[in-house]
Amino acid sequence: MTTVASPPAEHARAGRRLRSEPLGFWVRRGSAPLVLALVLMAGAAGFGGRFASALNFGNIALDSSYLLLISIGMTFVIISGGIDLSVGSLLALAGVLTAYASRWGSLPAVLLPLGTCALFGLVNGLLVGRARIAPFIVTLAGLLFARGLAFAVSREGNQVYLIPADRVLTRIGQARLLGLGAPVWFALLVFAAGLVVLNRTRFGQAVFAIGGSEPAAELMGLPVARVKTLVYVLSAVLSGLAGVLVAAQTQSGLPTVGEGRELEAIAAVVIGGTLLSGGAGSLTGTLAGVLLLKVIQNLINQFGTLTAYYQQVVSGTFLIAVVLLQSRLARRRLR
Repeated sequence: MTTVASPPAEHARAGRRLRSEPLGFWVRRGSAPLVLALVLMAGAAGFGGRFASALNFGNIALDSSYLLLISIGMTFVIISGGIDLSVGSLLALAGVLTAYASRWGSLPAVLLPLGTCALFGLVNGLLVGRARIAPFIVTLAGLLFARGLAFAVSREGNQVYLIPADRVLTRIGQARLLGLGAPVWFALLVFAAGLVVLNRTRFGQAVFAIGGSEPAAELMGLPVARVKTLVYVLSAVLSGLAGVLVAAQTQSGLPTVGEGRELEAIAAVVIGGTLLSGGAGSLTGTLAGVLLLKVIQNLINQFGTLTAYYQQVVSGTFLIAVVLLQSRLARRRLR
């Protein structure tokens, strides 16, 4: 004999499901900003003016700007259900190409690295979207190829190209406006544009749909391969822009910069509430994740007895905690 639930019981269960969905949503979206606020208050209380000063916050913002540019592109990639391990190597390659091309002027020093990174992103996107090769394998190959090319251009790291001080690019990279470096303003402009693209355009909605269910997106008639290709191009170009700004700020291009930045970007995106499985995430959460990592690193640097390796330990701990929380919320949603 089959028992049929009464309408009131069905309505009660539906109501509980509807109430639990917003709870999980807000826990995922609001955890990083909340922890960031707590860490800022703890830092101000523990270190006083040494931490809570305009100069220190400006340094945190400058250090965060490069990671934010990479993480914006990474957010699009992860929401679409992919991963991009080549961003750190592309940052290094862009920096080397910027310094190398600066002998011909500031415009070539910008166009050459951005065009090269866009080509890398196009190849990655076509292999993932058209050839359907696993993103991990494709971008891992891109990581190795881009880093190797950076060392080849710099003659295995023995040739350090310097950007002349009189170049417009150098003045832009080292300029300050309202106490903040120019890279910070570039990152904020890209962040604002990314918010509009991700939340207010068909392309952004297609990214969410593909990450949520690629077969369903294909049945809806969405251009899955094209969207996937574009998100990898976007990620590569933003990594290239970060590399250009790093080179402009330091007046040099080193093939060793950006090592581990791909893992740091993934950690910031996931800590910000974007699901590694795709289909859910936000750029505001990514911004909070980037700032949280950089504030924690800055606080660790306040202790003279602690080394930089503690930054990696703390970042890894935060990442594990967030992934465990996401897994718990996912299981709750399935139930």
